This record gives sequence, structure tokens and C-alpha cells, in this order.
Amino acid sequence: QVQLVESGGGLVQPGGSLRLSCAASGSFFSIYAMGWYRQAPGKQRELVATITSGGTTNYADSVKGRFTISRDNAKNTVYLQMNSLKPEDTAVYYCKAGVAPRAYWGQGTQVTVSS
Repeated sequence: QVQLVESGGGLVQPGGSLRLSCAASGSFFSIYAMGWYRQAPGKQRELVATITSGGTTNYADSVKGRFTISRDNAKNTVYLQMNSLKPEDTAVYYCKAGVAPRAYWGQGTQVTVSS
């Protein structure tokens, strides 16, 4: 089993920044990919950014240039640095980790961008 614990969400004004963290724990050999997804009220969950164990990243077009995903393999932790936040970034942000043979999800952390 793998447990994912997210932290770092909160309320921020437009143009502000937040840093999300997601730490994985449990019994596993390695995590091959980690990522962040988000779900706004009334909308489907969507990909925000992913990163492989080798450091290859992928971003949604809506966050390119504003968000940065990174990971610390020694700590089994993935981060999401979010800058220039917009009201449309408001959502519950979920961490996802790929540990063979399945993927695991965190419980989610709320990010609200509002003045």
C-alpha cells in the first residue's frame, strides 16, 4: 500500500504564489511517475503537471510558464510551485503516484484564488 499526503493549499490573491507538496509513504520499491491533477466545482478532473522518475515533465497548456513541478526521489515527494495564480486555478488539487501495478491518489488539497 502507498499513502499520499498533500499539503500547502490555501487561499491566495490573484497574482500570488503557493507551493504544494505531496509525500508518499508505505511499502514500495520505486515510484515511476508522479503528478498533480485538479478538479474545479462542476468540472472533470484534469491534468496539471507530471514528472517521471528521470525528471521529464509535462504541463497543461493553461499552466505552462506559471507552474513548476519537481520531485525529490530520496524523499518520495513531489512539489508544485504555482506562481501568477488566477481565479480559474481555484480547485481541489490531487497528487497521483504510479507504483506498479497501479496508481494511487492523495486526498486532495483546496486551492482558492480570490481577492
